[in-house]
Amino acid sequence: MKTMISLSNRLMQRYLPDPFLFVVILTFAVFLLGLLFTPSSPLQMVQFWGDGFWALLSFSMQMVLVLVTGHVLASSPFFKKVLSAMASTAKTPGQAIVYVTLVSMAASWINWGFGLVIGALYAKELAKKVEKVDYRLLIASAYSGFVIWHGGFSGSIPLTIATEGHFSENLIGVIPTSETIFAPFNLMIMAALFITLPIVNRLMMPGRDETVSVDPALLEESSYEAAAIEKEAMTPALRLENSRLLSLLIGGLGLVFLISYFISKGFLINLDIVNFLFLFLGILFHGTPKQYLLAVNEAVKGAAGIIIQFPFYAGIMGMMVTSGLAAVISEGFVSISNPQTFPLFAFWSAGIVNIFVPSGGGQWAVQAPVMLDAAKTLDVSMAKTAMAVAWGDAWTNMIQPFWALPALAIAGLKAKDIMGFCVFVLLASGIIISLGLLFL
Repeated sequence: MKTMISLSNRLMQRYLPDPFLFVVILTFAVFLLGLLFTPSSPLQMVQFWGDGFWALLSFSMQMVLVLVTGHVLASSPFFKKVLSAMASTAKTPGQAIVYVTLVSMAASWINWGFGLVIGALYAKELAKKVEKVDYRLLIASAYSGFVIWHGGFSGSIPLTIATEGHFSENLIGVIPTSETIFAPFNLMIMAALFITLPIVNRLMMPGRDETVSVDPALLEESSYEAAAIEKEAMTPALRLENSRLLSLLIGGLGLVFLISYFISKGFLINLDIVNFLFLFLGILFHGTPKQYLLAVNEAVKGAAGIIIQFPFYAGIMGMMVTSGLAAVISEGFVSISNPQTFPLFAFWSAGIVNIFVPSGGGQWAVQAPVMLDAAKTLDVSMAKTAMAVAWGDAWTNMIQPFWALPALAIAGLKAKDIMGFCVFVLLASGIIISLGLLFL
């Protein structure tokens, strides 16, 4: 295992480009594949790319807020104490790897945005407490928990088909989450991953000679404490900026809304609610508007990758969807399927499509017509078909830098630092999910 991990890390360090260059290469790859496998002309492919370029603007802003509000909340004195106390329970590098994997998986099961941020923040605290732990593996382990998100409470595909009025209702009706998220086969896959992934990550610990400790500069606390101001120099504007009462009032208003939301809708968490929760808890925990804004200015520095790369992924999605390339990939797997193997091939095809269309809802819109029609023809469970696509969408995120950007920004690492480890998480999780879909 150590030999394979060492080779994988060296290959990634040498050949994996920066995530921005990765998305540029993907753009040209999809452009050429569209020309080869669809009737689209070069001009049409360019048109599809340009038309889709801004399709993820709303989602991009959500992701920026996930990063910024999560980072700001974690930098508050209260949350630092909580994470520090949790990190203090780990005494050895092996324990640190196992703990961060479990925490990240549990958080991702509740909500994927929550899991991405909490896992990375907890990993940084562990790096401060535990000596001689490999920082790259620690962050990779935090990111590995993300692989289960689509089988959890925030899974966009099972939640979509459980909602009245969804676009495929005329074909499959409304499928409750008892047949998808809480179905026995899904819970057994989830349980197997909760047991296996911490062990896999623990086994990937490199030898002492190859352990990469964290750069102390990445763990230094940013100095952005608000300067003390003499009471005599306080202007009305400065009093507002340093008013604890104002933070309490606006923070309290946010909490009232959240309480009302959970009472009326139950424990239904989406990305907007996560951001709302992080934002207003951050305001409350930082004490004053001035202190909160200083923390925001510090956190925004890590959002550059998300801001510049997400439009390119939207352009790729435009080419994949409008040219019909995504449907061609799906139909290729359907053509070699039978009732027993169909969920497995649906899973694999979704994994391939996800590399180019890293959006659960967007991918379902592309693959649902092909997969559901085939499932009906083969007499395969519609619920299981949907979950096969959902798991495929989550699975190949382990080798897709798109979703790692928030965690990498918090950690101060590059994609090539963790992807050597993530390849083995991809293999292990792929085997477990494939066996579950094939035999359960």
